[in-house]
Amino acid sequence: MTKPATATAEKALELRERVKKKKPRFVRQESWRYKRLSESWRRPRGLDNKMRRKIKGWPPTVNVGYRGPKVARGLHPSGYKEVLLYNAEELKEIDPKTQAVRIAHSVGKRKRARILVEARKRKITVLNIKEAKEAVEEEKELTEERKEEKPEKEEEAKEVAETEKPKQKQKKKRKRRARKQ
Repeated sequence: MTKPATATAEKALELRERVKKKKPRFVRQESWRYKRLSESWRRPRGLDNKMRRKIKGWPPTVNVGYRGPKVARGLHPSGYKEVLLYNAEELKEIDPKTQAVRIAHSVGKRKRARILVEARKRKITVLNIKEAKEAVEEEKELTEERKEEKPEKEEEAKEVAETEKPKQKQKKKRKRRARKQ
C-alpha cells in the first residue's frame, strides 16, 4: 500500500472506533420482557410494532446510518485485510504489506506449524499466532523425542527377534452346520 492509502486506512480505523462507541446495543423487541426470547437481533416486522415504527421510548433498530467508513470495512483492527488460510501453498498469494493471515481452525498442528514457519520467512503477520506458537513448540518436542526413540526401538526389536522363535500360525477349524430342508 502507498503512504496516502495507509494514512486513510488508519484514519478510517480511528473513525470506525469512534462510530462504534456511539452505536447502541441492538436488542430483539421485548427480549427484556420474556425470558424465552434471547437478546440476539431480529428485525421487527409486525404491523403495529412500536420498534418498527420508531416510536419514542423504544430501542433503536438497525439502520444503514450506523455503518462504519467504507475504507475500514473488512479490515482487522491492526489495519490489515484478513485472509483465511488452509495450507502453506496459499501463502504465496499473500501481500505482507496489506494482508494478514488467519489460520483456519480445521488445520491440524503439523500443517499449522509449517504455515507459521513459512509465514515467518515471508514476514507475513499471523493473527491467531498464540495457538500456532504452542503447536510449533510441541512439534519441536515431538521431533526430538522421535529422534531419541528410533535408535532405542531398533535395538529392542533386534533383541526380541533373536530371543523369540517364529511362531507357526494355527489353523482354525470351522464347524459346519447341517442344512435343514
